[in-house]
Amino acid sequence: MVAHLVRLRFRLLANALTRSPWQAVAVVLGTVYGMFMLFLVVVGLLFLSSAPDSLGRTVSVVGGAILVLGWTFLPLLSSGIDETVDPARLATFPIPITTLLLALAVSGVLGVPGIITTLAALATSLVWWQTPLVAIVALLCAAIGALTCVVGSRMLAALTVRISSGRRAREAKTVLVLIPLLLLGPAILALSTLFRELRTVLPIIADVVAWTPFGAIWAVPGDLAIGRPGTAVLHALIGIGTLIAATAVWRWALDRALERPATSTSFSHTQRGLGWFAIFSGTPTGAVAARALTYWARDPRYAQSLISVPLVPAIVFFYSGASGDLSGLLFVGPIVAVLLGMSIYTDVSYDNTAFSLHLQSGVSGRADRWGRVIAVSVFALPTTIILTVASVWVSDSWERLVGMLGISLGLFITGLALSSLVSGRFAFAVPAPGDNPFKSRPGGGFTLMLSMFASWTALALLALPEMVLAIIGFATFNQSFGWISLAVALVLGGTLLIIGVRWGGKLLDDNGPEMLVQLQRQK
Repeated sequence: MVAHLVRLRFRLLANALTRSPWQAVAVVLGTVYGMFMLFLVVVGLLFLSSAPDSLGRTVSVVGGAILVLGWTFLPLLSSGIDETVDPARLATFPIPITTLLLALAVSGVLGVPGIITTLAALATSLVWWQTPLVAIVALLCAAIGALTCVVGSRMLAALTVRISSGRRAREAKTVLVLIPLLLLGPAILALSTLFRELRTVLPIIADVVAWTPFGAIWAVPGDLAIGRPGTAVLHALIGIGTLIAATAVWRWALDRALERPATSTSFSHTQRGLGWFAIFSGTPTGAVAARALTYWARDPRYAQSLISVPLVPAIVFFYSGASGDLSGLLFVGPIVAVLLGMSIYTDVSYDNTAFSLHLQSGVSGRADRWGRVIAVSVFALPTTIILTVASVWVSDSWERLVGMLGISLGLFITGLALSSLVSGRFAFAVPAPGDNPFKSRPGGGFTLMLSMFASWTALALLALPEMVLAIIGFATFNQSFGWISLAVALVLGGTLLIIGVRWGGKLLDDNGPEMLVQLQRQK
């Protein structure tokens, strides 16, 4: 039964990659990247073998603890490391819980992340190759540590499956992820300060982490190497106990989730009125705009795109304040303009099979494009202008206001043009309606990242005229160039937007059924 479930896991993965060649390419590229990182880890561990044993122990403990922490708590932001075989779909089959548990664990280990993690963990034995007995112990501890990573991720995913199934919980997780992102800047500066005192601080951290469930098992070989067999035994007991406890909790949570599957939350009240549909005109364009704006207000997947709005000013302000030069705040407007302008890049993909309503009702591609552009512009355009003006005000750079508006508006309008064109032809592997906003399909995130990088490059080239004019104005202190930049942004950007909407609408008319088939395959 275990072998059958593992084969099923790889069959589902192969079918998903066969349906999407680009997704398969992304998986291959991701695997190559993972192998490259593994190569660097192996080389680093080999060099570490010639260092003092205390340093090898410190690096092994800290690195192993980070590995376990990453695997364990990543399900808080995604639906587990690998959900190719969803346990909820197996609830109706009479599979013994122990068999299912073992199959899921093996599937997790045999995935690309699991294989690379296991190999990296086993490579820690290279630190102790000059002491064969310690190296053998390191291999055993590495196997336990790698298995703890997989079991930990599955355990937390099973524990949170019920509380994360409701829409409100998904929205809460989307908002909560903003907290560590906002703290990213201070954390980087704090780490940079910490690394300056690495020799004295890191061993202390390793000694503390070695007594936690995340780092205990990784400390055993180092304890033996530096002559602490008693401590090694205690750390081994903590590490093995952690794996046993995590497995027991996972088994209990999985059994509970299969016996009483989570159901969608029902609403205790009904929404009165037509909402945005009462505000927009009763035309196809107005209907699409109202529906899209409703999604922006209620769909957690769209909220993920809006995280950047408070995030960018916070990070830029932090770095500018740390350096004492607030002129860096001038980048806030253009950055937010790019992110919001490209935010409808995956709009049709987010529709999923609901896009069939557009085809059935005969909505033209041009009306679809304009509706989505209008919807995002309702809040994105004033946000871009306000942040641009605010950044000029805080940095006291009023002489650059017009030029910065030219850059920001040019990037925003041109971004809408590119998004309207690309999303009218391509469907991307994105989280389905009701899924975790941070869930990604195998290779889907990498494919989207590559396409976004290409689009950002095209956006920079198309918006180059207004940016060059504004920069010339800044350099020569001639505000006339700023006004010319603003005019070019409105005229050139508006022209590109019309072209992008019409061209994207025509592509959508010509390829709508094919895109719907792609969206159905991703369901």
